[in-house]
Amino acid sequence: MAGEGAGNSLQATALVNEAYLRLVDAKAVAWHDRAHFLAVSARMMRRILVDHARARGYQKRGGGAVRVTFDEALIVTYEPAHDFVALDDALEALAKFDERKSQVVELRFFGGLSVEETASVLKVSPDTVMRDWRLAKVWLRREMRGSSSHDA
Repeated sequence: MAGEGAGNSLQATALVNEAYLRLVDAKAVAWHDRAHFLAVSARMMRRILVDHARARGYQKRGGGAVRVTFDEALIVTYEPAHDFVALDDALEALAKFDERKSQVVELRFFGGLSVEETASVLKVSPDTVMRDWRLAKVWLRREMRGSSSHDA
């Protein structure tokens, strides 16, 4: 969120506060362990960012926004150019194809978890997380590129 302009209505503290309030209101959730909490928190962050992007008027799969870029050291960031709506749609499609790869992206990108933390949450090895991370990034890039060219 450091790259976001001064006019942004969703600051990092507001994002954390909103996620906290939603988690506190989730009284029916029976927290199994730290991993379960982190997974639900990452999902909550994803929902908040996507809802915020939709509310700001980003059009589905485009709307003049630049595609989200991924790299190995990616942590949660928010820049106006990120198209969270298109990423969310692509992650939904990926989940139908491979749920675990979708979860890896959600935990790492939206939750900001490290490879080791992600491995712990998903109960797989760090090598599996890295393999899933690399394949998911390629799949998502292709999906998002294909979606934007079809919508034009």
